[in-house]
Amino acid sequence: MHACYATISIFILLISSTHSVNTRQPDPHLRAANQFLPPQNAARASLRMRPLVWDAKLARYAQSYANQRRYDCDLKHSNGPYGENIFWGSGSGWTPAQAAAAWVSERKWYAYWSNSCAQDQECGHYTQIVWNRTERIGCARVDCFRGRGVFMTCNYDPPGNFIGERPY
Repeated sequence: MHACYATISIFILLISSTHSVNTRQPDPHLRAANQFLPPQNAARASLRMRPLVWDAKLARYAQSYANQRRYDCDLKHSNGPYGENIFWGSGSGWTPAQAAAAWVSERKWYAYWSNSCAQDQECGHYTQIVWNRTERIGCARVDCFRGRGVFMTCNYDPPGNFIGERPY
């Protein structure tokens, strides 16, 4: 009888805990982090690298730049002091996880031994994600005006993708 009581108590605690979490509005920065980070940290984990840590300063930088791109949705880099991945998708349904997964999918085009991308392919988004010295990340997503699509950006510090250097 004592074991059943313990099980019931735990079950009730889980219901209460779940209810209290669902009644509060999540912090928008945490919500973004929870979508952008998992695919990128999974790529790093597959190489036994430490995970990237969400950084509020980088997230603000990314949001500021994404807000500028909201008007035209152009795939232009900010040319700021950080490493940067950008994404554009037509329509409005694109998620941060999809953008991050698209960047990570470039893994197939990266050749470690030659430290290069396959011919006519891009892999720099992937190599920025797995750059060994990069520690922090901040990202943002905006819907562009007049239905021009979705623009997303992640910024990385310290930056990576230095010519002649391998990411890991």
